[in-house]
Amino acid sequence: MSAPRPVLFVPHGSPMFALQPGAAGAAMSHVATQLGTPRAIVVVSPHWDTAVPTVGFATRPETIHDFGGFDPRLYEMQYPATGCPEVAAQVVKALQQAGLPVAQDAQRGLDHGAWIPLRQMFPDADVPVVPLSVQSHLGPAHAYRVGQALASLAAQNILVMASGNITHNLRDLMVLRSQGGATPAYVQAFADWIHTHMVQRDVTGLLAYRQQTSGQRAHPSDEHLLPLFTALGAAGADAQPEAFFRGISDHVIAMDGYTFH
Repeated sequence: MSAPRPVLFVPHGSPMFALQPGAAGAAMSHVATQLGTPRAIVVVSPHWDTAVPTVGFATRPETIHDFGGFDPRLYEMQYPATGCPEVAAQVVKALQQAGLPVAQDAQRGLDHGAWIPLRQMFPDADVPVVPLSVQSHLGPAHAYRVGQALASLAAQNILVMASGNITHNLRDLMVLRSQGGATPAYVQAFADWIHTHMVQRDVTGLLAYRQQTSGQRAHPSDEHLLPLFTALGAAGADAQPEAFFRGISDHVIAMDGYTFH
């Protein structure tokens, strides 16, 4: 086995991020150049939510345009990566060995939480991709346990890439878009809280994020933060998180991204 490959938590923002990547996109592209080419990528997206952990086995996963009302150019974008049934089988085995129930999906493609950051970081679509679902009804501790089950993959030249956002309150986003106004204070406050606890490796505190008033406001529901906990688990207890980007998009979406070395 080789030295463990770093684990990533990356932002995906709104679908418009694909057209307007800005500083966050530039930072993601830079991180990708530092990683080298992995054997495959296991991507966790909050936009695939299932009853039990489900692994995609499609050999040619379709590009899913799971959004409406955006720039027509977005619907023309494709991310023609291949799948990797061999690595998908390794993911299934790792989850089973951890005592987790697991399902397989032979048809699942790549939703925008997966293909938008992948397109930014691996634009040639030349690395096989295996999607893995989240279970929003089971909460952060379960997402962390799923990550722990994936930890062995990092030593096999497989990149675990979790996609989400540190803050994600779409109701506040709609209000600000229609009425205007400044970024609510909770957005930066919660991003700072997450960063502090990440640096301290305070997993217990992070898993209890909903005890923070800012955490409840930042995430009316868990799904967009769950991939962070999966990345934490996959990175292992000794991994050091490093923020490769910190910033806010659309007033309420913290685009912070982390590499776990």
